[in-house]
Amino acid sequence: MTRILAVTNQKGGVGKTTTSVNVAASLAQSGMRVLLVDLDPQGNATMGSGIDKRTLRTSIYQVLLGLATADSARQKSESGGYDLIPANRDLAGAEVELVELEHRETRLKGALESVAGQYEFILLDCPPALNILTLNGLVAANAVMIPMQCEYYALEGLSDLVNTIKKIRQHLNPKLDIEGLLRTMYDPRNALGPVEGALRQEGVRNRDSTQRTPRRGAELRRSRREPRSRMQRLASVRRSGGRDPFAERHRCGGMSGKRQ
Repeated sequence: MTRILAVTNQKGGVGKTTTSVNVAASLAQSGMRVLLVDLDPQGNATMGSGIDKRTLRTSIYQVLLGLATADSARQKSESGGYDLIPANRDLAGAEVELVELEHRETRLKGALESVAGQYEFILLDCPPALNILTLNGLVAANAVMIPMQCEYYALEGLSDLVNTIKKIRQHLNPKLDIEGLLRTMYDPRNALGPVEGALRQEGVRNRDSTQRTPRRGAELRRSRREPRSRMQRLASVRRSGGRDPFAERHRCGGMSGKRQ
């Protein structure tokens, strides 16, 4: 049975395309038959798969409008080892054109039925918005993977996405399930207590699959622990009874380094 997985989050820059391309390549390398569908007008998954979006003659745009079949639009990613239905900036116009078409929410689902049996996994790289393109991806999918940065502000909009998934499950796709939350750009020095608590309130399963990426913000926060100006340093000296903790700390650190 074909597994159709939508990778989505309406917040941009959280690693949706990176996740989609790497999961597709990993599955293909393990011997699976994989199809990646680029639903983002930016076409980053297309370019990341080694296909030039500027030279496309047929893309997911024509497929959604019924001007081409999924079989005629797909291409082989030589670098990734999987098949791809590409996208380019033409897809941005589909949001307006699909409004006037019948069954606009199920256009992608119907188009994939003709090729779904040829694959074990179909990955849908959705755009960073809760629009008609994302809606088509959620209706066509069996499950949803939600990449999310390990930051508190990344929770903004997560409840909207979860509520949208619940509505789609009730009215359009009763088999849709939340596969889990993929934590990206993880920094163990950040306090994630509020994030974990909010995720539990949303009822989202939290996978342990974590992309560990150092963040410059953590380095900046750590640097703020030291006095940042001459006035702050003088205030610190007065509070410590004439001693300069900043200088002593660095002097001790230098002496310990010499002993080693």
